[in-house]
Formats: sequence, structure tokens, C-alpha cells
Amino acid sequence: MAAGNVWRHLEERRLTDGRGRYRCDMCRNITELRGLEPPATADEVQAAARQFVRKISGLRQPPATVDEAFETAVREVAASVHRLLDALPARRQPPSTVPPLRRPEVRARVTG
Repeated sequence: MAAGNVWRHLEERRLTDGRGRYRCDMCRNITELRGLEPPATADEVQAAARQFVRKISGLRQPPATVDEAFETAVREVAASVHRLLDALPARRQPPSTVPPLRRPEVRARVTG
């Protein structure tokens, strides 16, 4: 196997479960919102959507030339998340992590 093929093969094995299906590993910066008590707020959904768009775009602060497209993407992702959360059945157990906006140290930083 040529060197390039070896690396591609290793990368495919890392990303798939061995049967060709992609693994469901999530970005470690985005927390689960389904099953929270009280339910996820609009601010929490918006923050998760913004983090997702930042991650896939590679932009923390978009330049002015693409700011409108970036913000449109955040709004569209947030709307999709709201629809998804509304459609999913209730969870038996809450998520294992607390969303950042529910952590006192993050709340103080955001509001302070």
C-alpha cells in the first residue's frame, strides 16, 4: 500500500466504526441540550448554534464581509435545534454535563 493510501486508510478507520459508518463523536465544546430541567433556554440554544457555526467555519469572529452570512447560519442552526428538541421524546436521565450558561463562573463572565 502506498504511503498516501496508508494515511487515508488510517483516517477512514479513525472516523468510522469499521463497517463504513461514521462514528457519532461530538465536538467536545457543544453540550447536550435535550433533557435539561428546566428545558434549554433560547440563549442556550443560540450559544450552542453559535459554537457549532464557529467550529465548522473556523471563524471565532467573522470579518465584516461575511458577518451577515455567519449570523444567518447561527439563526438557521438555532431554529433547527429548536425544532429538533421539540420533536424528540423526553429523556429518562438528564445529560451528564451542565451547559456552560448554567455554570456560575460562565454566567458571571457573560453578564459581568
